[in-house]
Amino acid sequence: MLRTFRGGLLIGLAVAAAILAGAITYERYDTKTLKRTLRRGEVLCGVNRGLPGFSAPDDKGDWAGFDVDFCRAVAAAIFDDPKKAKFVPLDASERFKELQNRTVDILSRNSTWSMSRETNYDLYFPAVAYYDGQGFMLPQSRKIDSALDLNGSKVCVQDGTTTLLNLADYFRANNMKYTEMKFPKLEEVVKAYESGKCDTFTADISQLYALRLNLTQPADHAILPDVISKEPLAPVVRQRDDDWMMLVKWTLYAMINAEELGVTSKNIDEALKSKKPDVMRLVGTEGTYGEDLGLPKDWAVRIIRHVGNYGEVYERNVGSGSRLKIPRGLNSLWSAGGIQYAPPIR
Repeated sequence: MLRTFRGGLLIGLAVAAAILAGAITYERYDTKTLKRTLRRGEVLCGVNRGLPGFSAPDDKGDWAGFDVDFCRAVAAAIFDDPKKAKFVPLDASERFKELQNRTVDILSRNSTWSMSRETNYDLYFPAVAYYDGQGFMLPQSRKIDSALDLNGSKVCVQDGTTTLLNLADYFRANNMKYTEMKFPKLEEVVKAYESGKCDTFTADISQLYALRLNLTQPADHAILPDVISKEPLAPVVRQRDDDWMMLVKWTLYAMINAEELGVTSKNIDEALKSKKPDVMRLVGTEGTYGEDLGLPKDWAVRIIRHVGNYGEVYERNVGSGSRLKIPRGLNSLWSAGGIQYAPPIR
C-alpha cells in the first residue's frame, strides 16, 4: 500500500512540476483538438482512399461507407450537421504519421488496434468499431476450401500492415511454405492478384469482401472461411488529448447503446418522449452527459437522427442492405450472439 501511494505521489509531483514549467497545459493535458475543430467548423477525417462499403467516393466525389458514417456521427455530435466532416484519403503507410502531424483530427480507416501502434506512434484507439480477422481470397478454379491447403501458394499482401506478420506466423505455425509478394499500395496488390502474379490474396476479411466487388469477375473468386488473426478495427486519435478521445469513444458507444435500446433514426422523436431511464440518459432528457463531454445535452440525438444507430450504419454499408452483405457475426450485439458491447451511459 505504501509503495503504491509513494509511486502515485511521485507521478503526481512530476506532472505538477511539468505544468508549472509550462511543459504540460492543464485541462486534462488537452491538446485542444475539440477547440480547433470548433474554430475550423469541420472535422478532418482520415479515410481509406477507396474501400467499397467502408470509405469510397462516388463519381461526384461524395464519400460513403461504414468508416465515413462514423466520422459523420462525430461531426453530427459537435455541429448537429454530418456534412461538417471533411474526408482526407490516406494510404496505409502514411495514415499514422499524418494523424501525428495534425493533418487530420481522427482516423477512421480500417486500422487494427495493437499495442505497438499505440506505444510507437503515441496514439489511442478509443473503442473497437468493427471486429475483423485476416483471411484469404483465391480463384475458384484452385478448388481449395481450407487455408491449410495453401502450401506453396504465391500470396499477394500489402506492405506496411499487420497482415505481413500474421501471414508469416500462420504459415510457420502450420509448417507450410509460401512466396510473399508485397506491394506498398492496395491498388497494386489488387492489380497483381487479378493479373495472376499471385494465386492468393490475404487481407482483413471485410476488405476482401469489398475488393472482390471491383474484380472483373467477382463470382470467380472465393473467400475462405478460415480466420487467422484478431483484427479489432478502431478509430484512432492522438494521445494526451483526453477530451477528444472521450468524445470519439462515446460517439461510438452512443450508437451501440442506441441499437441495444431500440432507438433508431426513424423513432428518435418518440424516444425523446420516453420515460425509460436508459433511454432518457441517452437522449439527454435526464442527466448532464453531453455537457460532461463538452457538447449539448442532445449530442446523441444528433448522431442518431443524422446518421443512425450502430446497426443501421452496419446494415446499409456492409450488411444485408449493401452489396457486400457481410454477416454481422462478431459485430452483432452481445445480446444477439455477438461481442459488440458498450458501457452504459449513466
